Amino acid sequence: MRHRQVLAVATVALFGLSGCADRPNDLDTYYDDPAPTPTVEPARPSVKPQAAPVPPSTQARVPAAVSAALLTDEDVAEEEVVPGESKVSGCLTGLTRGTSRSTAWSYPSGSTLEHQVTEYTDRDAADVVARADCDGKKVTLTKQTGVEAQRAWCEGTTCTVLLAKGKLVSALSVTAGTEARATDAAKRLLPIVAQRLRSA
Repeated sequence: MRHRQVLAVATVALFGLSGCADRPNDLDTYYDDPAPTPTVEPARPSVKPQAAPVPPSTQARVPAAVSAALLTDEDVAEEEVVPGESKVSGCLTGLTRGTSRSTAWSYPSGSTLEHQVTEYTDRDAADVVARADCDGKKVTLTKQTGVEAQRAWCEGTTCTVLLAKGKLVSALSVTAGTEARATDAAKRLLPIVAQRLRSA
């Protein structure tokens, strides 16, 4: 009886060992996890890269003639002014439909001086000046040579002068404590503005 029990135990042990024979007996890899099955990502549709959009220019390219006709600090040095903030108001607001550039100065007294040059590619500057309708009373100033059209107005204590040559309109605006002072400043600066316009 004892002999049969030993034989049965041996048989069970033999079958148990044979069941493990399909796994290699390599201790370095025996307890390793099975190799992971590689995951295949779904194919993405081919998309051609698009060129980055070019942001719109914040400032239009100013033609050389516009810059050449604009007054500089040296031009107004005798007025004893300092650079100020350009506000483009009053009569000048109707002249900004073309490519323009402006600059401004302030007097020690608080008076202001502003100059704006505008280029019109679709019409003559003389036509723009002739059609300009500025508020205030018309003022006659000395006619400048080499200028195709010239007009001036004073409204309150602000005087504005428009000059035209080719495709350029040069606009000078002076605001002072009194109309007389604004007119005097415009008279002093008019030849300089005309010279700038002629040389542009």
